[in-house]
Amino acid sequence: MKLKTNVGQLLTRMLRQPVQLSAILLGSVGQVSLSVYLPVLLGQAVDAVLLGENEDVFVQLLLTMALVIVINTIFQFFLPIFVNQLIFRLMNELREEVYEKIHALPLSYLDRQSIGDIVARIASDSEQLSNGLIMIFSQLLLGLLTIFLTIFSMARLDIVMVMLVVVLTPLSLLATRFIAKKSYRYYQKQTESRGQQTKLLEESIRQLSLIQTFNAQEQFLKRFEVSNQTYASYSQAAIFASSTSNPMTRFINALIYALLAGLGAMRIIAGTFTVGELTIFLNYANQYTKPFNDISSILTELQSVLVCAERLFEIIDQEAIEEGGEVEELIDKEVHGQIQFEGVDFSYHPQQLLIENLTINVPAGARVAIVGPTGAGKSTLINLLMRFYEVNKGQILLDEVPISRYSREEFRQQIGMVLQETWIKTGTIHENIAYGYPGATREKVIEAAKAANADFFIRQLPQAYDTKLTDGGASLSQGQRQLLSISRIFLHLPRILILDEATSSIDTRTEILVQQALERLMQGRTSFIIAHRLSTIQTADMILVMVAGRIVEQGNHEQLMQAKGVYYQMQTSQRYARTERAK
Repeated sequence: MKLKTNVGQLLTRMLRQPVQLSAILLGSVGQVSLSVYLPVLLGQAVDAVLLGENEDVFVQLLLTMALVIVINTIFQFFLPIFVNQLIFRLMNELREEVYEKIHALPLSYLDRQSIGDIVARIASDSEQLSNGLIMIFSQLLLGLLTIFLTIFSMARLDIVMVMLVVVLTPLSLLATRFIAKKSYRYYQKQTESRGQQTKLLEESIRQLSLIQTFNAQEQFLKRFEVSNQTYASYSQAAIFASSTSNPMTRFINALIYALLAGLGAMRIIAGTFTVGELTIFLNYANQYTKPFNDISSILTELQSVLVCAERLFEIIDQEAIEEGGEVEELIDKEVHGQIQFEGVDFSYHPQQLLIENLTINVPAGARVAIVGPTGAGKSTLINLLMRFYEVNKGQILLDEVPISRYSREEFRQQIGMVLQETWIKTGTIHENIAYGYPGATREKVIEAAKAANADFFIRQLPQAYDTKLTDGGASLSQGQRQLLSISRIFLHLPRILILDEATSSIDTRTEILVQQALERLMQGRTSFIIAHRLSTIQTADMILVMVAGRIVEQGNHEQLMQAKGVYYQMQTSQRYARTERAK
């Protein structure tokens, strides 16, 4: 069923380009018709010589043959151009559709996939699919047309010999079908192992500095050696299986050709066949059997094409994020920033509930700090607020309206995030600050950078705001990259802020600059602060202490210290650790 679906999707996409498809079909019919007509002229020329026909008749046949060859050459020149245009346009649209679908998929799907495998699907699998489709159009379509036209033409000459050809030819098809089934499994394993190899390459290159720090090169070399050997084994098996089909069909077709030649010679001796007719028939037999050699190779290659198509359509067929409900306009609405969690349940896996019956009421403009041990659910709480994941039960409200009633785009425009790990795109400083609002003027960008305390170091760069950043901003320090991230938010001030360990990876001097910028940023805005360093959140209006997905304590710093619960123990532990480090 899946195979038919994948083929149907490919055909549907091809039908969206009717002009190129019609040109290919007409050109293929024209080319094959001329190729089939040429043996007729050749046989007539042979009979004309043997029967001593007038020289003018022979010359006329030669001129006609020359004209047919010229026109056929023109078809052969232009047909591949049309085929390439159709396939490359099809693959261009397919790659864009896959890439667009990736951005529309829920994070829960992407969490289960490796980056390397997704990259392999878009790059390697789409390229292999493109090459296979070109082969199908350039060989399979012409081969099938040749088979049908030659059968019709041979039937007009001698029905007995045609029946002999039709009866014997399926032998090569049966052999090809048997080989194609085996090669499909090998090609499937080959594409899977290629995706695993790409995943390993992406992982090792991304973490190269860490690998060198821990001297783990030998481990990765061994892992790559195993992965590479697995890929090579499946590739060799697939190639060997597919390469056996062509010699097999050539051998069978050679036997058929020899049998026809012997039978035709006997018919000539019996006076029921002319030499010219035998010449025509043997040419037709050669034309008829030759496509089976090509088709046998194509059928094995087709297995690889179908596997690649299946991997691409697997992404396209995934269910995209649905807005759900009646979406309310948020752009023209005054947002105050009150956030409420009402009886929220959530789990990444159905068998393991992470957050259960979570109820929080955050007033507009309040500063809320979320603390707790690793795995307590702090980042999950933010993911639910951002609608990266949907709650299993309960609801989250913005200004007493469920956030599910807003479009994600409009809702997220009201939120600014500063994460521990910054992301810098390849581009200028200006383009990075104006990432979410590419139409921002230079004056607005400079104003945002000044508010974030980033203008000073930017002006020290070689081209200031026009300085080109590459490799994720590797030429900048972690603190400088963090200040650029904060500048993005100052460019379009939101009503809600999310600060996830925003100062945990920077030096003390830069932390002061970042804290000053964040202090200005949080004025009058609802802010959620995730921090391990508890000294940075003592001024928060509300502190939520999470353990195992539950709010176990709630209050301000003084209240929680007096309660001497989990928060008090965390504060005491950190103070003790700082004292020990100071010694």
